[in-house]
Amino acid sequence: MSTEAKTVHPMTRAILAIAALVVIVIAANLLVSSLGIGHKNADFTENKVHTLSDGTKGILKELGAPVVIRYYATRSSDYMPEALKLHMRRVDDLLAEYQNLSGGKLRVEELDPQPDTDAEDSANLDGIRGQSFDDQNLYFGMAITCLDRTSTIPFIDPNNETMLEYQISRAISEVSRPDKPVIGLMAGIPITGGPAMMPGQPGQRPWVIYQQLTQSYDVRDLTMTPEKIDADIDILLVFHPAGITPEAEFAIDQYVLGGGTVIACIDPYSVAAQMAQPANPMMGQAGLPTASTLPTLLKAWGVTMSTEVVGDEKFQTTMSGNRPGLAVLTVPQEGMPQEDNVITRDLNSLVFFLPGGLTKSGDGGVAIDTLVKSSGKAGLVDTMKASQLDPVMARNFRGTQAYDLVMHLSGSFKTAFPDGKPGEKAADEEKKDTEGKDEEKQAEEKKDEKPSHLVQAEKTGNVFLISDIDAFFDQFSYRVQNFGGGMQIAQQVNGNPSLLFNIIDQAASSTHLIGARSRAAIARPFTRIKELEAEANKRVGDKIAEFETQAEEAQRKLNDLQAQKAAGSELSLSPEQEAEIRNLRKQEVEARKGVRELQKDLRRDKDKLAGNALLLNIFTMPLVVILFGIGLLVKRRTATRAR
Repeated sequence: MSTEAKTVHPMTRAILAIAALVVIVIAANLLVSSLGIGHKNADFTENKVHTLSDGTKGILKELGAPVVIRYYATRSSDYMPEALKLHMRRVDDLLAEYQNLSGGKLRVEELDPQPDTDAEDSANLDGIRGQSFDDQNLYFGMAITCLDRTSTIPFIDPNNETMLEYQISRAISEVSRPDKPVIGLMAGIPITGGPAMMPGQPGQRPWVIYQQLTQSYDVRDLTMTPEKIDADIDILLVFHPAGITPEAEFAIDQYVLGGGTVIACIDPYSVAAQMAQPANPMMGQAGLPTASTLPTLLKAWGVTMSTEVVGDEKFQTTMSGNRPGLAVLTVPQEGMPQEDNVITRDLNSLVFFLPGGLTKSGDGGVAIDTLVKSSGKAGLVDTMKASQLDPVMARNFRGTQAYDLVMHLSGSFKTAFPDGKPGEKAADEEKKDTEGKDEEKQAEEKKDEKPSHLVQAEKTGNVFLISDIDAFFDQFSYRVQNFGGGMQIAQQVNGNPSLLFNIIDQAASSTHLIGARSRAAIARPFTRIKELEAEANKRVGDKIAEFETQAEEAQRKLNDLQAQKAAGSELSLSPEQEAEIRNLRKQEVEARKGVRELQKDLRRDKDKLAGNALLLNIFTMPLVVILFGIGLLVKRRTATRAR
């Protein structure tokens, strides 16, 4: 007895194969998610717009406590503008990358705040306020929380897309540290306030910029003669170090070699110092030194600051009385060469009062970036004449060189004191001579001794040099109003305070953010289409101008006729006037028709360009894969034949 093998129908086999493929795909996705290797990608874009910066990765790596990002986005509303919906998907991808790189230390909670829901209440508690679109309250913001600290981004503006990563990373760094950042202050001028200049007068108020610092940071006055600068100082602010001692410079040197961040405001001539304590020969009172620098450190870092001030015929400021302020520089964005640096990118202008000129004078072994500089029509001028706004000097000045006004030095610094702390070597030699040790034994002991000071950097250090302190003086950077009871209102009048606070905020948040750049925009401008639009506008512009001139002339003539009618005469148009009006109307129709035709041509050019770009995007990658496969096949066959 024979049995026939049962066969499966081809259609059934196809259905089973498809079902098996679906199961495999789902299982593979679940496996990838469970292993935490999702969102892995290779970024081949020009500016790595889909890759987080090294600074952000460093912040995520050092997270101690878990961080939660509550991401509020109104997704289910039909009123959400399309531009925001598109940007929302980009933010989704960015936050997914944050979560993926955090190693489980960061969690993103996506919330859709609908009216009268818990999500809306949560948004309001976090300080996220909805934006009004077509009378609808729509949410698009986030709150970053760690333990009991919260930082918010109330609205994620698509126009500020390039700064979003920096804002998120800075917020994560701020909330993940339990205490306020510490700023160590070394000031050779009384920015913290001081006694009255004359008996019976009130004491000097602290500078506004110092008052604002104390609101956000723990500011410690180290005086101008610290023995040592502790490692728990997040930032060292050196302000007008006039007459600084070698021992104080040594303390700064060791702090930088330990990976510290220094912001040094130095000045060849300070008006603020002169005003803070003017000289009074009658009472035998000496004024504050008006010049300050870091003589030993600057030389070791490969930087020189001029003893004269910088005059600039392009950036000079017109002072009161129409007097030329040749050495009072109003620096626009043109003088801030790093367009993507978050310190300067949003500053419109800065004002420097008799600043010094910073130049690179040697190889200090560190990278030096220019944050702010003069124009190429600058030069050094006499300090006293410049402070007196001498008009003769301004008329005769011809500048030919650019000078740096703000520098950022970063890298592995070398000590400016290879022989150790000043004064210690002489003391050691005297001690050894007193003890009467023989020279051979002294040499052997010295060979075995380890230096008590740092000679090479332990970590990457950062130094910001600003060649003017007057830029942050109340009289030059704020409009201050004093009221009774000690109340004071200060309004910022230029970008100077923002410059200093941008540097401090960036450095205090995390060393990983120092020198951070803004991201390249994902939405790239289609420059070819912009060029086509510009060409079309240029072609149409002359016709539009001609039509507008004709229309204005016709309107004037009609107004004259109306005036005659108002005077009592009967309004009747002559055949010539009627023909002129008909001609004007005909020209109007022809001009509008020409504009429409040009717009049609423009749309056709746009569609053609977009179609070509689409075809290129669709076929380029498959073509690359095919060519790679062919190359691999040829290689394998060649290897097989060789065997």
